[in-house]
Amino acid sequence: MTTAVADSRASADTETLKYLSGNTWHTSGSARSGKVFNPSTGKSIASLPFCTADETSKVIETAAAALPAWGETPVVERARLMFRFRELLLKHFDNLSATVTREHGKTLVEAKAGVQRGIEVVEFACGAPTLLMGEILPQIARGVDAETVRHPVGVCAGITPFNFPAMVPLWMFPLALVCGNTFILKPSEKVPMTANLLGELLLEAGCPAGVFNVVHGDKEAVDTLLTHPLVRAVSFVGSTSIAKYIYETGTRHGKRVQAAGGAKNHIIIMPDADLDQAVSALQASAFGCAGERCMAGSVALAVGEIGDPLSEALVKAGEKMIVGATDSGAKVDMGPVISAEHRDRVAGYLDVAAGEGASVALDGRKDAPKDGFFLRPSVIDHVQPGMRVAREEIFGPVLSVIRSRTMEEAIHVGKNSPYGNGASIFTQSGYAAREFKRHFNAGMIGVNIGVPAPMAWFPFTGWNQSFFGDLHIQGREGIQFYTQQKTSMTRWFEHAGDAAHDPVWRQK
Repeated sequence: MTTAVADSRASADTETLKYLSGNTWHTSGSARSGKVFNPSTGKSIASLPFCTADETSKVIETAAAALPAWGETPVVERARLMFRFRELLLKHFDNLSATVTREHGKTLVEAKAGVQRGIEVVEFACGAPTLLMGEILPQIARGVDAETVRHPVGVCAGITPFNFPAMVPLWMFPLALVCGNTFILKPSEKVPMTANLLGELLLEAGCPAGVFNVVHGDKEAVDTLLTHPLVRAVSFVGSTSIAKYIYETGTRHGKRVQAAGGAKNHIIIMPDADLDQAVSALQASAFGCAGERCMAGSVALAVGEIGDPLSEALVKAGEKMIVGATDSGAKVDMGPVISAEHRDRVAGYLDVAAGEGASVALDGRKDAPKDGFFLRPSVIDHVQPGMRVAREEIFGPVLSVIRSRTMEEAIHVGKNSPYGNGASIFTQSGYAAREFKRHFNAGMIGVNIGVPAPMAWFPFTGWNQSFFGDLHIQGREGIQFYTQQKTSMTRWFEHAGDAAHDPVWRQK
């Protein structure tokens, strides 16, 4: 590995991370910086200077300068870059996963799953020669042919969250690059090491100078990307409040924007469900990745008499989970949350729930490891739809249980949610599954599946305040987002010179 990759994975507290521009790693001259922590230990592992607006603008200009040549590069060659990149991702799969675990706190199994999901998007991007094919209709009028082809949008930016350091960036830049755009990645300041490692691997794959760039920072860098006239498109994943800000600011400055926001995902458990299967899926959905994902199941809607046995089984399952450091080599089921502040905010919802009359059936604050940012699984029972824990995104290992008399009542709870990311139902009834699929207020639906997140070939179709924009991330919608269409109408007139070139054609 190169020095920059080794630096991005070093263990010294004094390590200072760099940003990438024009295939060169630069030391920021910013006076502002933040610390990167290992959530399993609570200790700082790196320092991250926050790029200034001037530094960010220069990176944008570098990406713009690289755009003409990259846009004219044959799509087959751009796809071959992705093939080489994929091979390097597989070669360094363990290093990538370990980096995710170290700076985020995921278990190694969860980290590997996220990296694999990202690689699948790269594999999808390798099909660019097919995905970018245009359309043609000869003789649309007498002597007139029509065709539509796809062109690059321009300089694109990706602003990514802390919860999936590898997967979410890989949702974005592989598709943007194969479509002929140049790209600037601004990862979360909490998890910058994985982004740098991805950048190193892309350079090793042969990415031309300036085509892919990485800037680090906070609002100053983000606002520069959102307002700079050379940036044409912005992709974002994060909380709803920030997604709304990204969308409004970006579009106000003439950019196309796709902004995936937060969620409050519901899982309906019908009386005829296989209880063991449902509990296992709920446990993985609510407590997997410490609940820090926008597809986490955060509300269990127990229909009818299944409420008591479901709640009891969820408490037992949560109690059995092994919670601990994810980078120690020990087998654990759940790791820490991202920071001490986030841990305290999430834990505070347990007191909020009790104050509103709900029952804290499993308190994750008890017996949590002292070192690091830990909170054990929590279950809140007898939650009412109007309570804060039922309405607000908690983004941690807290599962609320709402009792419903009928499926219609459970579906109604979802209709009143301002979000609309994902929802699932556990049932053996085809009719119940069909009604749920047709009527629940969410863009991604699961039937007997705890986390209905689509794979790379399908769009990530959040609804309502879970998404701002028109074209979603992933799948063919991703290709559409990173391209603009050009339609040509063509008519050729016969003239006398044609006879000399093709006298046979002229014969009557």
